[in-house]
Amino acid sequence: MNYKWLIVLMTFGACTTSESYKPEIQLTKDLSKNHDLDNNDNFSPDGKWLVYDTRTGVGGIGGSPSVERVNVETGENQVLFGIPDNHDYGPGAGAASYHPIENKVIFIHGLPICTEKNPYQQWRRTGVIVNDNQPNIPILMDARDVTFPYTPGALRGGTHRHEWSRDGKWVGYTYNDAIMKKLEDSTGVKWNLRTIAVSNQRHPVVIRNNNPDETVTGSWFSAVVVRVVPTPRPGSDEISNAASDSWIGMPGYTKPDGTIQIARAFIGKVNNRDGNPVDELFVVDIPDSINVPGEYGPLEGTRTTAMMPPKGTIQRRLTHTADTKYPGCGGVVRSSSDGKYIAFQAKDKNGIQQIFLISPAGGDPVQVTEHTSGVQSGVRWSKDNSRIAYIWDNSIVITEIANRPFEQRYKRITARTVTAPSNLVWSNDGKTMAFNRLLPIEGKKDQKQQIFVIHLDSN
Repeated sequence: MNYKWLIVLMTFGACTTSESYKPEIQLTKDLSKNHDLDNNDNFSPDGKWLVYDTRTGVGGIGGSPSVERVNVETGENQVLFGIPDNHDYGPGAGAASYHPIENKVIFIHGLPICTEKNPYQQWRRTGVIVNDNQPNIPILMDARDVTFPYTPGALRGGTHRHEWSRDGKWVGYTYNDAIMKKLEDSTGVKWNLRTIAVSNQRHPVVIRNNNPDETVTGSWFSAVVVRVVPTPRPGSDEISNAASDSWIGMPGYTKPDGTIQIARAFIGKVNNRDGNPVDELFVVDIPDSINVPGEYGPLEGTRTTAMMPPKGTIQRRLTHTADTKYPGCGGVVRSSSDGKYIAFQAKDKNGIQQIFLISPAGGDPVQVTEHTSGVQSGVRWSKDNSRIAYIWDNSIVITEIANRPFEQRYKRITARTVTAPSNLVWSNDGKTMAFNRLLPIEGKKDQKQQIFVIHLDSN
């Protein structure tokens, strides 16, 4: 492997020497396209494959003509889903994630009819499932209905960054609503607000096919589970945006009464007492059945109101940084598999971005990292929940969750490089990590995302 393009700076972490770095193995080598992991659950259940998309620099996911996978052991590439004659304006297929137990993949697919005037958009996409032994046979996940009266269980916009629950029975994702985007365009009020929705297969959805270019007859029942408003009341727990979400535990977290609660953690945007936006950590508890309307209105929404959460959803704020010296939380939040802790990013007393843990039941956050410069990515948990991995100082770092001095708990496992690795993912068996690096194309200014792996000594 030729690493002349990597300029290694000798700034080693605690207990780390050049001999202890893990060898980086480049899996993808085609410099004609990107191989983007997109910070998802990219490993197959057996850890032998990594799924990725081929998004373009101009079109992004809309410009991705295929979802593919690469064999971790042999480097073999396979196309799981391809779109002939795809354009930078769509439809596009990308942001793929493997099912945790079964050999199937879910990903974003733009609506089939995309043009330069009506391209792939946040509110014009859906989720598609493909069995990896049956490529190019799409299973439409979330139903879509944009013609009034709308259909309960169907969405009205576009889904993004789909994540299977750890038991594989649910899919969660962020969501943007086409009806609210249309209302925003007509009123000038910010109604196109990102929120969070979930899907399962417990209830059938039947769609009238009266708008075939914009209608999707999906096989899963979907509901928005987080309520957002255009202008949150200053100092309240109302939010105008919800994102960076993930499932809590498997299949949830344990409540004080001993029951298991299905839930998602996310970053919600509140307004502080002065009316300025601040990102805080939230949890939404989700009922077993999502087909019963809640207190705020119909599941399917109306012409002038958003889709509303089902009965039994409880939206709770976990952090209160808005009035501190360094307000705000960030990163894609991640829960330990036992549901005991949620990891997120926030600034410490010195204004440095660090990783904190908090219980989904609430309480005070606990600072885990004590780096001298800011953490660069969200975490990935080890199989046994004793360690977290993340990007810091352009290196991949593993930190133990233990009551010992920080200098004894963290270790770089890759050398510091000029360009940071990205999109870190840890295999289900804990033995392999994968990530992206941008590699330059000789003689050109362009760079392409390639996939690398490192093999670890133990789980």
